[in-house]
Amino acid sequence: MRLLPQGVRVFVTPTPIDLRRGHDGLAALVRSQWGDDLFGGHLFVFLGRRFDRCKILFWDRGGLVLYYKRLERGRFRPPSLSADGNCVEMDATGLAMLLDGIDVRRVRRPELWAPKLPARKESPGRKEGIDTTIDS
Repeated sequence: MRLLPQGVRVFVTPTPIDLRRGHDGLAALVRSQWGDDLFGGHLFVFLGRRFDRCKILFWDRGGLVLYYKRLERGRFRPPSLSADGNCVEMDATGLAMLLDGIDVRRVRRPELWAPKLPARKESPGRKEGIDTTIDS
């Protein structure tokens, strides 16, 4: 089951932030840290310094929406940083696990199945990408 449309991206901050910031303060962080399109419908996830609070900022039909969650027990387990250390991008499943307090670094996902494509046979006189079977 998919909760977010396929094109929506989820970004997580690499370091904890001051969660006293509201819509405008978090929007300024998105623009300055990532330079991403705030109005593209993507989700920007911010964790507090104790990792027991989380805010998610996104744009929806003419306004910014701020989702806030506080865990009464436990901590959010942030995912591992990307190679550049700028942010972490995750999918909807990873976000759901993060919001449930599951350590996404320890989750081992199975390899996705993909159908095997039959090997393509090349004829000696045929060039790659040009269909010579069509009569003029």
